[in-house]
Amino acid sequence: MARTASKSDASSEECITLVLQGGGALGAYQAGAYEGLVKQARHVSWVAGISIGSINAAIIAGNAPHQRVEKLREFWEQASSKSLPATLLDGIWARALLNQFSASATTLAGVPGFFDLRFPPAALMPEGSVGASSFYDTAPLRATLERLVDFDRLNSGEVRLSLGAVNVETGNMTWFDTATQRIGPEHIMASGALPPGFPAVEIDGAYYWDGGLVSNTPLQYVMDEQKSQADLCVFQVDLFSARGTLPTSVWHSEVREKEIRFSSRTRFNTDMMRRLNDMGTAARRLYDKLPPEMKSDPDAQALVAGNSDPHITIAHLIYRPTKYEGGSKDYEFSRTSMLDHWQAGKADAEHTVNHHDWTNRHRATECVQVFDLSNR
Repeated sequence: MARTASKSDASSEECITLVLQGGGALGAYQAGAYEGLVKQARHVSWVAGISIGSINAAIIAGNAPHQRVEKLREFWEQASSKSLPATLLDGIWARALLNQFSASATTLAGVPGFFDLRFPPAALMPEGSVGASSFYDTAPLRATLERLVDFDRLNSGEVRLSLGAVNVETGNMTWFDTATQRIGPEHIMASGALPPGFPAVEIDGAYYWDGGLVSNTPLQYVMDEQKSQADLCVFQVDLFSARGTLPTSVWHSEVREKEIRFSSRTRFNTDMMRRLNDMGTAARRLYDKLPPEMKSDPDAQALVAGNSDPHITIAHLIYRPTKYEGGSKDYEFSRTSMLDHWQAGKADAEHTVNHHDWTNRHRATECVQVFDLSNR
């Protein structure tokens, strides 16, 4: 649909929304991206996350704007505090070897302030006992969240927070949203409870697992829930790319399979949004052509019910893996990789918001615009 640009299109009047995908250790990319977006996203209105994205989202929503980057940095520095030192050797193979050692250390010892390896191991625990259904204990994460997140601020309505999790028994996606309920540490932990590594989290008598089991991105939820007439600016920060190359080995196949599975068809969602917008526009045009006596018909009213034309802008920020990263990149928490991921997110965000296509986006007449302006 086309519309006339106006002064109300100023970015300061947009509802700025962050959509944060799951991806474990790659989540440092989201933290770096937020730092790169700080000047534009300091008035963020809504943050939606799944899995590691829910942790980053909660830290953003649960802190004052001037403290968010600092608290994100504190979480990621703690998570990478016991990593192996950077190798003195140079080259792709040396770095790949270091990453494999680091990922192995994660599986054997856990991540500080995040999760610990269970002892005795889950395999030795009686069925139905505490610790029998997961390899790791996520109690450290609760303590970390209680330290880094102001839950009164998080639930104050200053920033809307939406987190996705899966009901273990029904298999249905569930959304925890400060617009309708109070969110605590358990909701964030539920969103990231990926089995069989992490245990299901009980909330009000129901048990929940990682929302990424159903959908690894909250974009569709945000689109479905957007009910205001305000312009919407979405920064979708994804940790897995749907696009990639043909694998040349079983190891590369493992990497590519994970990327496809967890990218959650990001571009499919945005393409569908455009099609729905076009259909809504066509419905309004048809309604305007109807004779007055037919406009009151329930079917005619249904065609235009809820249709509006806010300007929706979506910026894709998608992490592109390096040549030395393999299938363990989402649980490789070395300090070196964390800093690399953080810097990549910051660079991609800064490049996007300073790109001439982005700075001139309000001159466009389309109601839905999608940008992927990464320079990598």
